Amino acid sequence: MSASITYLPLILFAVLLNTAAQIVLKMGMKSIGHFEFSSHNIVPILLKMAQNPHILGGVSLYVFSLGAWLLTLSRVEVSLAYPLTSLGYVFTALVGYYVLQENMGIMRIAGILVIMIGVYLVTRST
Repeated sequence: MSASITYLPLILFAVLLNTAAQIVLKMGMKSIGHFEFSSHNIVPILLKMAQNPHILGGVSLYVFSLGAWLLTLSRVEVSLAYPLTSLGYVFTALVGYYVLQENMGIMRIAGILVIMIGVYLVTRST
């Protein structure tokens, strides 16, 4: 087994942490709602975000994701590891569909399949 495949669980862990961060941040922003980003409301919106448990949780997950990613980079060639982060698009779309009830049309499904084929090809290139 090649060294890069040995670290596949670590890469996937970092990607899944990043996916979780995206989903939790989206949940936080759903609770805050749509807002116009302008000079008169920047402080109130930033305060809302800073007090939102989902936003704080998402940022925390990002920090853990960064730690896992740095650990990954210390062990795996970046030319292999970084393309695998595109699995985050796949995981995020699937979780968005199942957890957040977001749309999943045929074009999105086709894009996900193309990403998965690309990831497969990258992992076979080692």
